[in-house]
Amino acid sequence: MKTAAIIGAHNDRSRWGNKAVRAFMRQGFEVFPVSPTESQIEGLRAFKKIAEVPTRLNLVSIYVRPEILLKLLPEIAEKGCDELWLNPGTASPEVLEKAVELKLKVIQGCSILGIGVSPSTL
Repeated sequence: MKTAAIIGAHNDRSRWGNKAVRAFMRQGFEVFPVSPTESQIEGLRAFKKIAEVPTRLNLVSIYVRPEILLKLLPEIAEKGCDELWLNPGTASPEVLEKAVELKLKVIQGCSILGIGVSPSTL
């Protein structure tokens, strides 16, 4: 089973961090929501930090602002992932530079579309 962490996951079903959790679940991923404020999202245990996720990840999808992501990148790199998806609004020149420095495979785009789900169906 493929694994995915959603950083910036949320219980508000209108927010992209929640839509991503539902989209990845729909596509058969084992989903690990990451949120410093939520304990459970869509019936799944939410993790305060990506370091707490109990497995290496195939994919990490980002739904936080660039200034927050910049601080999280070293922890993401240490955890390890095959792909780091920077959804619209999450990238900056500094984020991209740091991700390259940490040897993360960055994909800029909508991860929901990337896994074959139309956001309008969520």
